[in-house]
Amino acid sequence: MTGTSERLARKQVTPQRRKPDLAWAPLVAIWEVTRACDLACVHCRAEAMPAPDPAQLSTAEALDLLDQLRELGPGVLVLTGGDPLKRPDLFTIIEAARCRGLEVAVTPSVTPLLTLDAIRRFADSGTSRLALSLDGPDARTHDAFRGSPGAFAATVRAIAAARVTGLPMQVNTSLTRDTVRHLPPIGRLLESIAPVLWSVFFVVPVGRAAAAQQLDAATCEQTFHWLYDWREATGIAVKTTAAPAFRRVVLRREAARARAARAPRRPLPPAINDGKGFVFVSHTGDVFPSGFLPLAAGNVRHARLAEVYRRSPLFRALRDERRLEGKCGACPFRSLCGGSRARAWATTGNPFAEDPACVYEPPQHDPAPTPEP
Repeated sequence: MTGTSERLARKQVTPQRRKPDLAWAPLVAIWEVTRACDLACVHCRAEAMPAPDPAQLSTAEALDLLDQLRELGPGVLVLTGGDPLKRPDLFTIIEAARCRGLEVAVTPSVTPLLTLDAIRRFADSGTSRLALSLDGPDARTHDAFRGSPGAFAATVRAIAAARVTGLPMQVNTSLTRDTVRHLPPIGRLLESIAPVLWSVFFVVPVGRAAAAQQLDAATCEQTFHWLYDWREATGIAVKTTAAPAFRRVVLRREAARARAARAPRRPLPPAINDGKGFVFVSHTGDVFPSGFLPLAAGNVRHARLAEVYRRSPLFRALRDERRLEGKCGACPFRSLCGGSRARAWATTGNPFAEDPACVYEPPQHDPAPTPEP
């Protein structure tokens, strides 16, 4: 099984689908429209505060950024924060983005600002998806993690409201050493919610998140297999954030399933990573490979976003697999996975170092694959 699956890792050609050029346009562009938020989450990447930063992009600058995003052509634009609803011009931004042909998803914080009327406005403005966070199966665990009593009950109400509007809903869950034990009951809760996607974030020590919060490699591997099994049992799509090694587990499990069932292997999603199919714009316009890799490559106030993504030395280096070091550089799955560049940087200060959250050891006799152009 090992040899077969590793050869499959090198091919990565989705049948009957043109491979996207991730060096030209990202599949996902995330814009942190504000860092203002009324929550005090213990893992907050943005270290959000209640008041907006006076230096955040103005409405005029926001509209210019939307023009830059249209030029770049991402698959989807995700508006995040902080809490996007802390921007009075949020719905102006959404409607302007839709007028420019951009697909827009929003990740609001669950606060009193997220009313039924606000959720209806998201639906009416053409928002394609609403993403809400559930980090525990009950009020005690979720509210403690979010630092806000009543957050769980409010999230359940928001989920019900989104369902009434028909707005597609994604659930985000953050995993730490403290919360990973709650994964099975969270999974049971999500079965009843039935979101279009469960996005599981393996916490990276940036912002308020501490190094002690991140999972060790063995726990990550166990969790990958658990998520694969849950996906198979429920039929609900699962993706991981800051844990690209999940794709390796999916590939190998899919290869085994296809052989056992004598059925075709199901296609894998494109292998995006920090700076490779992914770009993050901060509330002040700084451009990063992701929100968890805080190395700025430019600012949209002074440079075009497409130029930064396509030609900046940082982004080009992150897309060059020959730059990967340690076992990530020797791994036959490096095109499919590539390791979390954000976690490598947060742990070692080197974005090209091996991913410390991956348990896989490349075989010594198997040479690394030739990098794709």
